[in-house]
Amino acid sequence: MLAPTDNQSTTKTVAEHLVDYLEQRDVKHVFGLCGHTNIAVLAAMAESPIDFITVRHEQIASHAADGYARVTGKASVVLSHLSPGLTNCATGVANAALDCIPMVVIAGDIPTHYYGKHPHQEVNLHADASQYEIYRPFVKRAWRVDRADLMAEILEKAFHLAESGQPGPVLVNVPMDIFSEVITSDSFDRVSKNTRGLVKPSLDDETAGRIIDALVEADNPVLYVGGGILLADASAELEAFADTMQMPIAHSLMGKGAVRDDHPLVLGMTGFWGTELVNQACLNAGAILAIGTRFKEADCSSWYPGYTFNVPGSKIIHVDIEPSEIGRNYPTEIGVVADAKAALTVLNRVAQQKFPQGRAANSITAEIQNFRQSFVAANAPNATSEAFPMMPERILADVRKALPADGILTTDVGWNKNGVGQQFDILTPGSILTPGGFATMGFGPPAAIGAKLAAPDRTVLSLVGDGGFGQNPAMLATAVELGLGIVWLVMNNNAFGTIAGLQKAHYGLTYGTTFPGEAGAPANGPDYALIAQAYGATGIRIESANALLPALEAAFAMNSPVVLDVAMINNPTPTTGHWNILDIYSPQGGVSHVAT
Repeated sequence: MLAPTDNQSTTKTVAEHLVDYLEQRDVKHVFGLCGHTNIAVLAAMAESPIDFITVRHEQIASHAADGYARVTGKASVVLSHLSPGLTNCATGVANAALDCIPMVVIAGDIPTHYYGKHPHQEVNLHADASQYEIYRPFVKRAWRVDRADLMAEILEKAFHLAESGQPGPVLVNVPMDIFSEVITSDSFDRVSKNTRGLVKPSLDDETAGRIIDALVEADNPVLYVGGGILLADASAELEAFADTMQMPIAHSLMGKGAVRDDHPLVLGMTGFWGTELVNQACLNAGAILAIGTRFKEADCSSWYPGYTFNVPGSKIIHVDIEPSEIGRNYPTEIGVVADAKAALTVLNRVAQQKFPQGRAANSITAEIQNFRQSFVAANAPNATSEAFPMMPERILADVRKALPADGILTTDVGWNKNGVGQQFDILTPGSILTPGGFATMGFGPPAAIGAKLAAPDRTVLSLVGDGGFGQNPAMLATAVELGLGIVWLVMNNNAFGTIAGLQKAHYGLTYGTTFPGEAGAPANGPDYALIAQAYGATGIRIESANALLPALEAAFAMNSPVVLDVAMINNPTPTTGHWNILDIYSPQGGVSHVAT
């Protein structure tokens, strides 16, 4: 469909105008599932170059759209049915919200003339026609379209809001009769010339100078970065600033891969699963320049002093696009509301003026290198172990050998998230997609679909536990139908492993956290390789530790959907930080996770 020429109004259904609008925004894919409230949109999309990515469960759609947005850097689009469709979507949308991922959810609803009459599938126990209110606690805004001529204006606001400031999902709720209403294009023509992107705030040279002076005057200053660096596409600017200032970089879980992990100034991930090196460096920092981070609980050892951060002993300088994040968890010396890329551009210019040759090399680089060597050596027995079921460290080591440097990795929760954050090198900024704020089990497998659609020429691997893979295996149907070359590696410990280790440590049992049998011999299955085959994918059950690496290499070469089912010993991820939940379960202290 083509946009009308100037001064030429066209008459179409709202659904058809909607699809035209999405085309004009260069939307290539829409993720979702059909229902009687949204088929008018699907009918319009059938005549469009936009691909509708059909799934078997709406949570798959929202997670796939999340992964797609993370790779493209633009708002993804989800099309949902009313009530159960919208609630099925909710977990994935909330996950995107807590990780600040831009997304526009368009949902069908009951006809306007049936508001409050309890028609088929209406969410209406206590408030008339209020399904859109379900999303209000986690989306940036939820709109209900009450008039057809307001659709264009609301869509324009929705995309701008999703992609500006601190990004996040929005909801546009549309009664099905409005989708079918015939209107002129006048309201859509008015917004067609509107800007598609907003200029983001930066900081002035004077403030940049204050920040740099404060860092130079402090003992052992540290850069601490979060996912805001990746959302702003500011990795190059961050690396340049660190190199000029010779400041070490610590990162949150969501900041993993903000700068490639083998950079000589990268300390690693902070917090509960952080290493002693990074936690001690942050504790001893006289000043911390934090950019694009919320200082979340797990990253900050539940904000306990003495584990990761020492505030107010350390002065915090905080740069973030969202004002409410500044000072939320730690008092702030200098707070700057700015886009990370724009701010770092100014900081780099001022730093280069002050230090044309760069600051003197920081001796911490030698400390970082020595720690890396000792850390690798300490992990070597597990990372090279031929034990079967496999050691998790060996799985990660083999994946790193097989995965190209620019390969995209999606994680889920458990070892594949915490262990990856701690001991798996990300070599290309933005190439790891992980569920941070919500820590949603089942995120990784469908997120890989979105990532592959966004970057079809890159290798995509989903690392997932058996618990996470079992959440939505129907995503395989979509991957097979689209012929997507994705590899899912199931780290199968026959348990909800992290929780099992926590329960075992504090209560001495694993009730409700493990499945019958053992990792190497589950009593009831399921056989994930056979499940893959049932969906039309290739399924391979790994039978020995030495079989994994060649199987990975072969799977990547297939360029088609492959599931590798790998039995894994449920050892805990090592920790040096702290988490308040441990105090709740064992007030006497000193208890963490154990092997099951």
